[in-house]
Amino acid sequence: MSDESPLVLVVEDERDLSELYQMWLAKSYRVRTAYDGRAALDKLDDDVDIVLLDRRMPDLSGDEVLERIRERNLDCRVAMVTAVEPDTDIVDMPFDDYLVKPISETDLVEMVENLCIREEYDDGIRELFSLASKKALLETEKDASELEDDENYQQLLSDLEELRASLDDQLSNLDTDALTLIYRDLDRDQSDDE
Repeated sequence: MSDESPLVLVVEDERDLSELYQMWLAKSYRVRTAYDGRAALDKLDDDVDIVLLDRRMPDLSGDEVLERIRERNLDCRVAMVTAVEPDTDIVDMPFDDYLVKPISETDLVEMVENLCIREEYDDGIRELFSLASKKALLETEKDASELEDDENYQQLLSDLEELRASLDDQLSNLDTDALTLIYRDLDRDQSDDE
């Protein structure tokens, strides 16, 4: 990220919501808006630090836009901000965070702040943030019994534990705020072990 305030691209086909998100974020961030997936790809460049992406849009879905963002190897964080309830299909999606609408100003601003903090760390730590966020999201939205037998969720747990073990040295050097963000999304009993 540059010395300027981070640039957030809000991709939302509902103009009222897009304008609301822009108003909330403009206090601390530079903001661009796009009302569909194609416009988002046109407005996306190396200056964009964070993309807030709706999953349901008329021309290109948010999932397709996410895929194209990653294909272009742009160094930006992506958060899905959508009314689509998450399912275990999200495990393999390369986003950094996920909010289910309706959302509050506090939730949106806090998520963007967290994504900015994540940007300061290397790929392994950012991947840990992403996996931990997915785990927390699924555990909030799904029944424990559903998750227990789900192959994708079990793979997520395995990947998370493996990554966490490989990053132990780096984790010990993180500041308290970063650790709080990571462990907020991990099991409480696991965080007590640190």
